[in-house]
Amino acid sequence: MKILLTALAALTIGMGNTFAQEQDTTLRQLPEATVSVGYLADGQSPFTFQDISREALMNKNVGQEPSFLLSETPSITVYSDAGSYQGYSYYRMRGIDQTRINMTLDGVPLNEPEDQGVYFSNYPDFLNSVSNIQVQRGVGTSKNGTSSYAGSLQFTSPSLRDSSATTVGTGYGSYNTYRAFAEYKSGLHNNMGLYLRGSHLHSDGYRDNAANTSSSVFYSGGIFLPKSILKLTGFAGNQQNEMAWLGVSEEMIAENPKASANTDQEDDNFTQSLTQLQFTHFLNSNATLNASVFYNYLEGNYDFDLNNFLGLPSTDELYNYAFRSNFVGMFANYQYETDRLDWTSGIQANSYSRRHTGSEKTLGQLYQNVGYKREFSAFSKVAYTAGKAVLYADLQYRYTDFDYTQPLVDFSLLSWQFLNPKVGITYHLSEASDLYYSIGRTGREPTRNDMFAGSDELPIDEQNNPVLSSTDAEYVTDHELGWRYNSPKVSASVNAYWMDFENEMVLNGQFGPNGLALNSNVEKSYRTGLEVSWQYQPIRQLTLINNSSYNYSRITQQETTFSPILTPKVIVNQEVVYRYNKFETALSFRYQSASYMDFANEATLKDYTLLNWRANYQFNHLKLSLMVNNLTNTRYFNNGYIDYDGSRKLFVQAPANWYMMVTYSF
Repeated sequence: MKILLTALAALTIGMGNTFAQEQDTTLRQLPEATVSVGYLADGQSPFTFQDISREALMNKNVGQEPSFLLSETPSITVYSDAGSYQGYSYYRMRGIDQTRINMTLDGVPLNEPEDQGVYFSNYPDFLNSVSNIQVQRGVGTSKNGTSSYAGSLQFTSPSLRDSSATTVGTGYGSYNTYRAFAEYKSGLHNNMGLYLRGSHLHSDGYRDNAANTSSSVFYSGGIFLPKSILKLTGFAGNQQNEMAWLGVSEEMIAENPKASANTDQEDDNFTQSLTQLQFTHFLNSNATLNASVFYNYLEGNYDFDLNNFLGLPSTDELYNYAFRSNFVGMFANYQYETDRLDWTSGIQANSYSRRHTGSEKTLGQLYQNVGYKREFSAFSKVAYTAGKAVLYADLQYRYTDFDYTQPLVDFSLLSWQFLNPKVGITYHLSEASDLYYSIGRTGREPTRNDMFAGSDELPIDEQNNPVLSSTDAEYVTDHELGWRYNSPKVSASVNAYWMDFENEMVLNGQFGPNGLALNSNVEKSYRTGLEVSWQYQPIRQLTLINNSSYNYSRITQQETTFSPILTPKVIVNQEVVYRYNKFETALSFRYQSASYMDFANEATLKDYTLLNWRANYQFNHLKLSLMVNNLTNTRYFNNGYIDYDGSRKLFVQAPANWYMMVTYSF
């Protein structure tokens, strides 16, 4: 850390000296999100991305897990343990799971470093306090934290420049689902701004043993000086879930569609909090320095009925896995802009530890171990405008290591180094139209679960030597070719991608001793496809929105070629929105084609079609909203696996359901 601070100080002094002669007294108004701007894509970038605005989020957000709103963008699939919209949900991008998707809030890594996942269930009502989401598909720009292997999600915190307002809201819907929240925005007064939000949510869930009760707070405060911004942002959440992460056989679903394979004695309880201090300083009219420190804390546990998992009658035997983690880090970037040049360089470092404790209800504590992970990365990227072309280059160096302490085990530190280059070009065909191409490469280290073969404690041999499963990194080379068009009535983007993998880790259909899904390396694999987004407004009141994708992916292993699991070829999202004065209504359609559940490509999840409707009316300070999902009462499955006995296990999702909400602002 001392070396990093020395390097940062030298970088700052050098920049100050380099550009001191360019200082002027007329500075542009300081934007708020400059800390994360260096990691985002824009219209000049040769990458595939899509922004989801605050307005779009608020029209659809009712406290549901973010995964469901993300599924309205191309190449995203989603499923929920509970079958409904609260509790644990998961998404995949281009068929790749979310542990391979980088996620940040204002540049702060959200992925848990050991297993590289994000559980939005720990951040209840998170979208209520997000001003923008940028979805990057493919390698994209350099980010902080875990690798952008399949893509990335960049969340932006609330703007403190918004007008002063207080908003309260409450809602109720199917499966005893309810939500209440209160939000306060001070606006900017005396160069200071404040944002506060508190929420409480509950749902019984559609499936049995799938209830969720959760609460959260989100806060942000800032001081805006003539040349600097100091901003403190954070949130804390607690969730208590019943467990419904096991699939159910088709026979059980036929008898009771709400059936759960988990038992009613399996529960979990997790608390997580994040605090970030951001500093932004304009060195002059062209140069900006951003720095941030953060701390993320997690504590919780979940129950596991091993007998039930193995298909045996449940007894009083009940295992519990408990975790406590500390995640602290810093990052800084320097940005220099002129009419033709945009150059950003940055560094990031973090340190992480997680204590794992395994116990059994009658036997007490069985073991305790601690995993440690450190990371350092540095990047430099430049975009240069030459006539109608914007040339782009981005180079990131990333180092990460993993250590482990367990009694009687002599563990040797594991480390990985990655050099991640990206180059591309954006060509302006006209005022409204751009063509882009990029090629990028990135690598990703295995998760703890991959290395430990699904065990919470590292397996050892008879001589107490560690038995590691896979420690090899995986790599992807990503080609993105696209076209973007924007006019007053029409906006559109079309892109083709080719992702060529080395040593890719893919689901193998097996499960570890604590029930977690296992992955295996494959010799060769690629994913390719076409993604389309467009929006058309033929008249002022009517808007048509489409987000669709086609995917063709193959894996080669031991001279056998097959398709990856849980990767549908076709996804279509079509929405029709009608607005008249203060009334808005929308009808949305989703089609998802069949996908395979096993490497043999014999068991499939059937295709399905969903039809959802929503409406809201703004009456002065009062807003009324109603949503009805799955209008046609379709029984569908969007996740499944082949169990150890060869049977199909499925996750049924909710039939027709509704939710009504009232919000009042003053």
